Amino acid sequence: MSRIEKVFADKSRKALIGYVTVGYPNVEATLEIVPALVENGCDIIELGIPFSDPLADGPTIQKSSHEALRGGITLEKCIGVARKLRAKIEVPLIFMGYCNPVFHYGIEDFCRQCAEAGIDGFIIPDLPPEEGLELEKTAKEHGIDMIYLLAPTSDAERIGTVVEKSTGFIYLVSLTGVTGSVTELPPELENFVSLVRQKTLKPLCVGFGITKPEQAKRVASVSDGIIVGSKIIKLIEEDPSLGKMRSFIKDLREAI
Repeated sequence: MSRIEKVFADKSRKALIGYVTVGYPNVEATLEIVPALVENGCDIIELGIPFSDPLADGPTIQKSSHEALRGGITLEKCIGVARKLRAKIEVPLIFMGYCNPVFHYGIEDFCRQCAEAGIDGFIIPDLPPEEGLELEKTAKEHGIDMIYLLAPTSDAERIGTVVEKSTGFIYLVSLTGVTGSVTELPPELENFVSLVRQKTLKPLCVGFGITKPEQAKRVASVSDGIIVGSKIIKLIEEDPSLGKMRSFIKDLREAI
């Protein structure tokens, strides 16, 4: 059983997935932030690979990505950070990044080095599942899950494709737009989750727009986990001591 499978094997506990941008505000901070997230209740960590054109991300994560790139972060350095984190924590680590850096790096080298560093899954928002066969195949050979996204606008054909191809869990985008773009979740969220649930037994995790414990509770009542990113980045900026971030994660954990 993989590390991701173990998280979802416990049906009494909803998964709390926290996102951080690798290298923001710096590498040393990332190595401190991630263990703090785990200590306060995160079950899975999503490590954002900085990219110059992060199309799925809103202003907060775009800014963090830009700053990390200015600080000299590369894909190779992200893998090195993951290796250091794996020596500290046991929870699953997922790389969230974009096609360009991965394909430029080389799929085989990327997958092999990620596996050696202890990465458990990939989320590549700009990789359509219809075009992901090569990365899927290589990732599978190295024991890494490919996690695809579904949006409220996804039609029946796309839902069927993602349900078939996604491993680890399925990432449900709660709204149409980018991360951190709204403060309220859409009223039709439950219907969207229910629609996908009818098609699969695979874990469903919801991200985009979760900023409050009461929202987390609502989402967790219909899904297997919640994903939070922009709010974490904002709290790190507001309080570099990480006190606000720790309290927020504790509140989310209690809520779900």
